[in-house]
Amino acid sequence: MNAVTRTLPESFRVLLTLAQLLERMERKLVPMAADQYRSVVDHLSKELAEVPPGEDLDFLLQAFPATAELYENLQYAHAGLCRSSLDASLAAELQARDILKRL
Repeated sequence: MNAVTRTLPESFRVLLTLAQLLERMERKLVPMAADQYRSVVDHLSKELAEVPPGEDLDFLLQAFPATAELYENLQYAHAGLCRSSLDASLAAELQARDILKRL
């Protein structure tokens, strides 16, 4: 396996730390309460709103799938499922449409 390393800017320090923590929480590597999880997600959401798009953000999102999913959800109103594969995006859209029809 070829691991790629990259030095992220200092401004990414908090974002990187929160992304690592969320990944550990998602994999259940650390015990947590629901309010702790919400706190991490809220703080991470604020950090993601502040960071400019670009190669550094893309690299971080590729390394941390849980943060990438959160980022995609935050961007959904503007870009839809912009980071998901087309097949997964289409399936999610169709499933959402079916659910909305039943309501």
